[in-house]
Amino acid sequence: MVERDAAIGVIGGSGFYSWLAEEAAFGDVVEYRIPTPFGDPSAPLTEATLDGRRIVFLPRHGANHEYLPHTVPYRANLWAMRSLGVRRILSASAVGGLQPGNGPGTVVIPDQLVDRTGGRAQTFFDRLPIGHAHGPIHVSMADPYCPQLRRAMTRSDAVDGGTLVVIDGPRFSTRAESRWYAAQGWSVISMTGHPEAALARELQLCYANACLITDLDAGVAEGEGVTAAEVFAEFSRNLPTFAGLLLDAIRTIDAAAECPCAAADHDVDAVLADIS
Repeated sequence: MVERDAAIGVIGGSGFYSWLAEEAAFGDVVEYRIPTPFGDPSAPLTEATLDGRRIVFLPRHGANHEYLPHTVPYRANLWAMRSLGVRRILSASAVGGLQPGNGPGTVVIPDQLVDRTGGRAQTFFDRLPIGHAHGPIHVSMADPYCPQLRRAMTRSDAVDGGTLVVIDGPRFSTRAESRWYAAQGWSVISMTGHPEAALARELQLCYANACLITDLDAGVAEGEGVTAAEVFAEFSRNLPTFAGLLLDAIRTIDAAAECPCAAADHDVDAVLADIS
């Protein structure tokens, strides 16, 4: 991996990226194609500066939204970001609401995560060679999100805390599934919030997720159920406010700050050198 000055990473949708590129006062914009041991990332990574801060953006689903949630190359994405010097990652996600008190347009900054996916590669360490010297590696996920980054994104108009449950998709939930998730007290539901958080923790990167509710999930309110068109339309309506929250957070974050949330027992650079 190339050594670079610390940067703030932003992972979001292609629409979010387009809005940022048009509206934000970025400077020194450079595009990188980063090969990784796990294949190519979703798209080329864009590096820029904002108010003197170095940021790296990646559209999670690809430049033209070509990757479905379960096919996103999560490992390549996180590996490429760290290769460009990213040490703190802000994730932006469109989600469904599971509690009727938080309707469309609400931003939730979750502090917990429930994984209901299956079959997604969620570790880098299965590529370590037989007989490697690092021993068994198990990272802690008791608190999956960086508290410093969560504070930076939690404005007065955002909900501080909650549980994000992640499903495989690409289909939406049945009413029965949705009601079950809501009955657990979980707050929001998405298809992309995992394994990003776990992979970031393995790479000792700070990571937090800002979730924009675009709809109430199928079992939360009576109606026809959610459609993809409605999700995209609601996301577009709220994009300026949502993107503004991320930009405000970027302006307050020190990319090189020490943070215990990303600490782990393994020597990440030595481990990644073995994987390479």
